[in-house]
Amino acid sequence: MLRIDRIANLLPERIRDRLDPYLEAIGTMAEVGDPRVLRSLGPPGVRGMLLKRGKQGVPTLIPASHKAFFDWTYPHDHPEMEELYRRAKQGQWDGETYLDWSTSVDPMNPELALIPEGFVDFTAVEKYGIKLSPQEQMQFRYSLCAWMLSQFLHGEQGALFAAAQVTEAVQFFDGKYYGATQVVDEARHVEVFHRYLDTKLNRLYQVNDNLFVIIDALMSDSRWDMKFLGMQIMIEGLALGAFGMLYQSTREPLLKELLKMVIQDEARHVHYGVLALREYFTQQLSESERREREVWAFEVALLMRNRFLAYEVYEEWAEGKLTRAQWREVMNLAPGMEAFRRTMFSRLVPNLREIGLMSARIQPAYERVGLMRYFHGAAADKITGQQMIRELDAAA
Repeated sequence: MLRIDRIANLLPERIRDRLDPYLEAIGTMAEVGDPRVLRSLGPPGVRGMLLKRGKQGVPTLIPASHKAFFDWTYPHDHPEMEELYRRAKQGQWDGETYLDWSTSVDPMNPELALIPEGFVDFTAVEKYGIKLSPQEQMQFRYSLCAWMLSQFLHGEQGALFAAAQVTEAVQFFDGKYYGATQVVDEARHVEVFHRYLDTKLNRLYQVNDNLFVIIDALMSDSRWDMKFLGMQIMIEGLALGAFGMLYQSTREPLLKELLKMVIQDEARHVHYGVLALREYFTQQLSESERREREVWAFEVALLMRNRFLAYEVYEEWAEGKLTRAQWREVMNLAPGMEAFRRTMFSRLVPNLREIGLMSARIQPAYERVGLMRYFHGAAADKITGQQMIRELDAAA
């Protein structure tokens, strides 16, 4: 990869910038050392990052193959999942009537800002000769918020389909009861995020390539536990942190209430993943199988971290003015984006620890990318959505 970088640096900047998406994709895949993980993520990486299958303006067909697990005795085989199912039934809400859709949303109203003024450090852009007026800065934050909510929506569509697969494949009957409630939850999340973007922000961004890769990989994997790991722990866990950060920072009342309700659902979803995988990973998998999942989770964590570079916003605002490398610097320095990464991983890493995927062998890799700081946090089975909301409100 270093040799490719050296060759690229010899090219004119304009050509180098056009090659950057492909070099970045190749670099991401080249960092995957485990051949089993590469077999899992490689084909989705080609489809998502090189072929741009999520951005062709047509529905995507992803082949799905897994075993449906039937049990004709209908046992109550997991008391904690049974309790989670009871809580899920009581926590159902109607997105059409519960949220006040008559609320007027003005993305350019500084008094009810979608994201706060300090979310982006515009001095990082000015050093490249681009100066935005206060009005343009607010418009940029509007675009960035719409981009984030669009990725939430795309992730929820992936969660909807994965939850349906997981309900078929999970090997606990109490888990099937609970899984059915999650399918309903995810449909509701797709409904409310799309309605907010469509009727309040009037904007929808395409799916981010890295997010597409992860959804493709977990939808096409035939192993039930990998679907759980990919969706319940990785995507749902990271989303839970992202939702919490946006809930805490937004001043727009309809968005705040929408996120409050979604967070409480998502907390149950991640709890479900921890319950389903903890015993299976720590007691039933071989050491080789557990190592594969451990490395897979780390590589997906890196993909998710890179997801928040917002290249789709770059194409709208900065293409031709900044190189992609300069844009990465701006996004990495943005205080709001750093807070997103921090809160996302503060929810993810403790859950990986809880299910047995944070052994001493993998911890140096997390330390190297600055994620071990979250190791001792509370896992999903120790904190409810209501507790999470109370903590967010107290910290605001």
